[in-house]
Amino acid sequence: MSPTRPPVDPPGDDTLDLRVDDLVALLTRGAPPQPPADTVPGAPSASAPTTPGAPSVSGTPSGVLFRGGLPHRELLDGDLLDSVASWSPAATPAGSFRLVPVRLERDLPLLVRWMNDPAVSAFWELAGPETVTAEHLRAQLEGDGRSVPCLGLLDGTPMSYFEIYRADLDPLARHYPAHPHDTGVHLLIGGVTDRGRGIGTTLLRAVADLILDHRPRCTRVLAEPDLRNTPSVSAFLGGGFRYAAEVDLPDKKAALMIRDRALRHVL
Repeated sequence: MSPTRPPVDPPGDDTLDLRVDDLVALLTRGAPPQPPADTVPGAPSASAPTTPGAPSVSGTPSGVLFRGGLPHRELLDGDLLDSVASWSPAATPAGSFRLVPVRLERDLPLLVRWMNDPAVSAFWELAGPETVTAEHLRAQLEGDGRSVPCLGLLDGTPMSYFEIYRADLDPLARHYPAHPHDTGVHLLIGGVTDRGRGIGTTLLRAVADLILDHRPRCTRVLAEPDLRNTPSVSAFLGGGFRYAAEVDLPDKKAALMIRDRALRHVL
């Protein structure tokens, strides 16, 4: 259930280079032609300063504009993951479950403790001093919003950690046939007493349902657990995901797990 790679791109790394055409086609299907950026209220103009290291605004043949590797229309929306903080709680057999975006000053000590648990660190590889976990979290919290780190609260008690991320904007997209708005999930169960009794399976199903309920443009929820992590792969299968492929990632052999919107009530 764990990433052994950063969930966000290194600076200057364009993760859309293989699938821009597909994303453009989806975003512009049935839409009127877009005016130049400097005529759209609130849009960044070609002459406006950009984020350090990010490409400036440029046009595509279809008229959709990109800045920093992201679609112009999504920049205007201001949220790549449809406001995770506003998602409603989910009723599960284990209790009421809610995703709460991480706040570094509040949550870092708890997450450092979890990351230094040997069962967690074997796959997350974030054991060590507080600075190791803090750097991992800051990369997401100070990024462009393509990955949101969250605590998972069960009946109000923090007991798990999730990363909800745009798989189609992630380096993962180079290793499988990505669809626009594919949404990925990383998970760890923090408390030892919550492991090995089906809680992971329950939460994975709940989180996948939350994503599909609150992200109408997303047709698939993905995960890429380490193939060696048999309990994790089993939890995804129990949570309604299907095994799609074995994927060779730079740091691990992963099982590509997919939960399809079309099959959510079948699996």
